[in-house]
Amino acid sequence: MYQPLADKIRPTELSDMVGQEHILGENGLLRRVIESENIPNMIFYGPSGVGKTTLAQIIASKTNRRLYKLNATTASTADIKGMVSELDTLLAPRGILLYLDEIQYFTKKQQQSLLEFIESGKITLIASTTENPYFYVYNAILSRSTIFEFKPISPQAAEKAVRRALSLRSQEMNVSIAPEDGVVEAIASACGGDVRKAINAVELLTAAAPRQKGSLVLTLNDARAATQKSSARYDRDGDSHYDILSAFHKSLRGSDVNAALHYLARLLTGGDLPSACRRLLCVASEDVGLAYPQAVSIVKACVDSAMQLGLPEARLPLAQATILLATSPKSNSAVMAIDAAMADVKNGKLGDIPEHLKDAHYNGAQQLGHGQTYLYPHNFPGNYVAQQYLPDIIKDADYYHPGTNKAEQQAREYWKKIKGISS
Repeated sequence: MYQPLADKIRPTELSDMVGQEHILGENGLLRRVIESENIPNMIFYGPSGVGKTTLAQIIASKTNRRLYKLNATTASTADIKGMVSELDTLLAPRGILLYLDEIQYFTKKQQQSLLEFIESGKITLIASTTENPYFYVYNAILSRSTIFEFKPISPQAAEKAVRRALSLRSQEMNVSIAPEDGVVEAIASACGGDVRKAINAVELLTAAAPRQKGSLVLTLNDARAATQKSSARYDRDGDSHYDILSAFHKSLRGSDVNAALHYLARLLTGGDLPSACRRLLCVASEDVGLAYPQAVSIVKACVDSAMQLGLPEARLPLAQATILLATSPKSNSAVMAIDAAMADVKNGKLGDIPEHLKDAHYNGAQQLGHGQTYLYPHNFPGNYVAQQYLPDIIKDADYYHPGTNKAEQQAREYWKKIKGISS
């Protein structure tokens, strides 16, 4: 029966695993926990292909526990009952180590059905998820578990797995394998931190490689063709979507043009044109704001062009907008001002609108005294006249504070001049 290379090469010892040095390194917390053989309930959180399932199998082997594997996408309550029926039998004399893959797909009721056995220690839960467990895992399970975050595998670490896979394939096929210069590095870099993808690429390439002088030759062109779509780890409904958007926005705000372009490229490679446009429009007002007010209209024009063009041409105006925003002066004075005003409104600081500001364009307004004492600013020098505009209870509220940038300071000086305020 066919067995994927990724399964054949799956490590059986901690020393064979690649990556996750932050938790599995020589003095890593998770490594020390595993070596103690006193395994708590744990949730492994991270992208696919980074060793979560492999580590669960190693833990089961080291602790001599009965490993029971369930995938939450297909498992039912009946599967849970079947597992529970093995407790306190010769099948599981030391209890069960349950590896529950993709726990986020279990309903709250299904997760709750495990609580009794987790608390008694008869079942030790190791759950894995590619989604943020704080959003998708039932609180009672979270409170009884330790969360370990798994990171994407670095290209350097992935190279070790690629070389192991090539060695195994050479033994299986009883032939030497001669990769061209750069092939191993290309596979490791293009896998996007997913070792399984890298090993699958090795299996594909060795199966299709031509023989030359008794060796299988892996060409760089074939390696690039086999991995060209692998590196774009992007899911519009997953954590990566929000992480990339957050990094994009913060890079723009932080004036790092190269980082901003990098995250824009990741959004566009994932085909997420609308999200990129929304972030750019937001940054134009939230972070550049009054320091360069024209940025809003320029970015809007770029966004409109991008939406009309569609990908791949949309990258051109969006790159222009990204560079403009990243290199523009920054001010969040408008954000602070509107947030302060909205806070007063939400806290009930409303008050009655001053009589002279109320609508006077209807019969009977004069009898009510609406608008009668209003002073029309254009009838006064400088088109300004002092009068009260805010309700009495907040008449001295001060929401807007100009930023230190040139544009707002010029506006501030004009404001002081027409109001006759001395410096």
